[in-house]
Order: sequence, then structure tokens, then C-alpha cells
Amino acid sequence: MAGETRWARLRRRYRWLDHLVRGIDRYVDHGGYQYVASISYFTLLSLIPMLMVGMSVAGFVLAGQPELLQSMLHSITRAVPGSFGDNLTDLLTGFIEQRTKVGLAGLVIGLYSGWNWMNALRDALTAMWDKHPPRQPLIRTVVKDLLALLSLTAALMVSFALTASGGALGGYLLRLGPLAHAEWAHTLVSVLSIPIALLADWLVFLWVFARLPREPVGVRSAMRGAIAAAIGFELLKQAGGVFITLIGSSPTGVAFGSVIGLLFFIALVSRMVVVITAWTATGSDAPAKRPAPPGPAVIRPIVTPRRAPLVPAAAGALTGALATLALTRLRRRP
Repeated sequence: MAGETRWARLRRRYRWLDHLVRGIDRYVDHGGYQYVASISYFTLLSLIPMLMVGMSVAGFVLAGQPELLQSMLHSITRAVPGSFGDNLTDLLTGFIEQRTKVGLAGLVIGLYSGWNWMNALRDALTAMWDKHPPRQPLIRTVVKDLLALLSLTAALMVSFALTASGGALGGYLLRLGPLAHAEWAHTLVSVLSIPIALLADWLVFLWVFARLPREPVGVRSAMRGAIAAAIGFELLKQAGGVFITLIGSSPTGVAFGSVIGLLFFIALVSRMVVVITAWTATGSDAPAKRPAPPGPAVIRPIVTPRRAPLVPAAAGALTGALATLALTRLRRRP
């Protein structure tokens, strides 16, 4: 076509490129950066109550096993001698005594941060699908978001169980045969466990893309996005493992690099989910956009000033008088 740029010709020729560009445009136009920031923030905020609940569970376990507790206290005193070791021992003892309060506080903070995280995630997915969520009371929204959070937690547990069972089954089969000490056999088992992990990730992301938006989305249109998200998530996990290996040789790297790596990983996963949702929503098989509800009718009366009735009457009388006078003069002429 005349006047068509090279970039426009490339987009018209390669449909996948046009699809990708439209997805990125939707991500930018629908506030994807703000949604990613909100999801990342509440993800980090949720880590603290999860840690509190985990430590509370550990406190209950140690309280029920005094021998294990004494062994841990003895190990701390031997590894860190002096006043600092005594302080660590007192801290651990006090924490075990306050395990119930710490667990309850973690649950309360976890419910708050978890609801905000799910609310931000569902709003982001709904916006990327270009849907209009129905207006409903706040209590109903909170209850639905918490139920969605529990459902996603159950889906993640199933995913982790599938991944762990695949690796454990491969290791068990190796121990039964003569290849228990062969490195290539362990490598082969690790490679074969990747498809199982991809399948588990695909199921989780399919649930995220199809069921978490506040308006229903077809499962068929979300399958392709779930495949892309599963592959991207596995690549990010592999990159994270390489990063941990690189920083593991330095104490400073372990102290600060792990925190930086965790922040970076959370931000990347959040951005990947939102971008892939926008990309999926611009596909040819995506559901049609639902029309926005009409706004409230606004009645604006138009007031037209009325003219004075004497003005047109006087104008008509004057016109008639002039016409009569002209006709009279014409008749008097010989």
C-alpha cells in the first residue's frame, strides 16, 4: 500500500508480531505498570505473615519435643559463644513461649495482605481482558477474593505435589536398579521431570487466566497464555537457580544477593503474568469485548427566550400600511 511504513508492513505480514505489539500496547494503555507494582508490593508484604505462621508452627513442634529444643539450644551456644549466643538462646526461648500470639498475628496480617494481593491480581487480569466488573458490596468482594485465594493455594499445592512426586518417583526407581550411582541417570531423571513441572505450572496458570478475572473468560482462549506462562516461569526458576549458585560462594552475596534476587524474581513473575494476560486477550480467539453499561441519563432543559408579541404585530402592521400606500399611488396614476 502507498504510504505504508516498513513497520506497518511487517506487522501486516507477520500476524504473531502484530499480536505481540497489540498485547504490549494493551498492557501499557490499561495501566499494566501500576498493577504490577501493586501485585509485587502485596506479594512482599505477604511473605512476612507467612514467615510468622511458619515460625509459629516450628515453635509448636519444638515445644512438643523438649529433647530437640535442648539440642538446638546447645548447638547455638556452642556455635556462637559469649553474650551473643546467650541472646540468641533467650530469643528462641521467648519466641517459643509466644508462639500462639505470633501465629495469630501472622494469620491476621496474612488475611489482610493476601486479600489485597488477590484483589490487585484480579483487578489486573480483569483490566487486561478489557472487562467491566459488576458493582457489588465490599463484603461480597472480600469474601469472593478470599475464596479465590484459597482456591489458588489449593491449585499451587497440587502443582507442587505433582512436581515433587515426579522427582521422588524417579529417584526411587533409580535406587531400585543398578544405576543408583550413575550421574547420567540422575541427569536423565532431572530432564524428564521438567515436562511434569511444566504440566503442573500450566494447570496453575490456566486457573489464573480463566477463573481469576472478575468476568468469566473462556478456558480455550486462556490455554495458549497458560502455556507461555508455564514456559516462562520454568525459565525464571532455572535462572534463579543459576543466580543462587553464583552468589553462594560469598557470605555477602548470600546475605544481600538472595534478598535482591527474591525481589527481582517477584517483580519479573508479576510482570510476566500481566503481560501474557494482555497478549492472550488480544488474540483472534479471545472473547468479544462486553459493551460498557450506559451511564445515567442527564436531562438538560433548553430554555428559549420568548419574543414580545407586540414586535411581530407592529412589523406586520407597518408592512401592510406600506403595501397599501404603494398600491393606492399606483391606481391614482393616469
